[in-house]
Order: sequence, then structure tokens, then C-alpha cells
Amino acid sequence: MQVVGRMRGGLRSGMMGTVLLAMAAGVSAHQADIEVRLPTGPAEQTLWGVVAEDSQVDREVLIRMDDQMRFHPGHLQVEKGETLRLLIRNEGKIMHELVLGTAQELAEHAQMMELFPGMEHDEPWMVHVPPGQQQSLVWTFNRAGRFEFGCLLPGHYQAGMRGQVQVRPASHH
Repeated sequence: MQVVGRMRGGLRSGMMGTVLLAMAAGVSAHQADIEVRLPTGPAEQTLWGVVAEDSQVDREVLIRMDDQMRFHPGHLQVEKGETLRLLIRNEGKIMHELVLGTAQELAEHAQMMELFPGMEHDEPWMVHVPPGQQQSLVWTFNRAGRFEFGCLLPGHYQAGMRGQVQVRPASHH
């Protein structure tokens, strides 16, 4: 088993119903201590793709982020099936993160982070980057469509810290 998320005094994406039930039963969000365990195995398929291994990387893309609440570049073009190593560099003086997802999922998660700023999470489609550091995320975009990335730390997403990933259908050579 692998621990994929832990909640202390906050909500974890996808767990709103559980916490609301706990709150209705008289347990405050500050008392909640929920640990989610999933069996280890194949990577989880999401609407926006799947985590990948370093050996699968087709290309690297540097994404810089700063305290102006912006990502550079703010738009990525990807071909369906392409595996990217996203090199995510925090050029600011405060913590930032990059989270991949759909526009709706990111907006909902950003709202949760506003309500419960102490929320901890470690899904494979997100990475925290301390000031002056760089982290990487290896991801296969295996579904065509328009997806987003954003910093969901309280206030950052709302200030415009987001970008888009356009995944085009695979070209046939």
C-alpha cells in the first residue's frame, strides 16, 4: 500500500463529501485526521494523462514561475502520447507549486485551498517548488484536449497563476 494523501486540519481533493459528513457529525475540519491508502500498482489514469518514468521522456520543457503570479511559458503545445519532463523552476522568494488538471478540477481545488490552507497533498500530477529551487514532473499526455496547470496555494490561482496545455491528436506519419 502507498500513502497518497494525508489530511490534518484540511481537505484533500476528492474528499469533500467525507469531510462534510464528518463535520455534520460534529467533527470540525481541524479535528479531521484522514489518511488515504491506495494499492501500489499501475499509474492512475486521469483525464489529462498519466505519470511516466524518466526513460519515457520525449522532450523537456522549462517552466519558470515567479512572485508576479505567472508561469513562463503560460501555454504548452503537446502531441497526444508525448511524454514531457517539466522542469519547474521557482524564481520567486515564496513557495509555489504546479498542479496539472482540468480547468474545473483546478478551480475547485484552488477554492478548497483557500478554505483549508494547511491541506497536504502529494499526487503525481503536482509538485511544490521552494523559492530558488527546481523540481521536475514527468507526465504522458495521452488524451487530446485542453488542460490547465496552476499554483493552488491560497490566492495564487485567483491572482492568475495558471497556464494551459493544448494536447493535439497524434499526427500520423
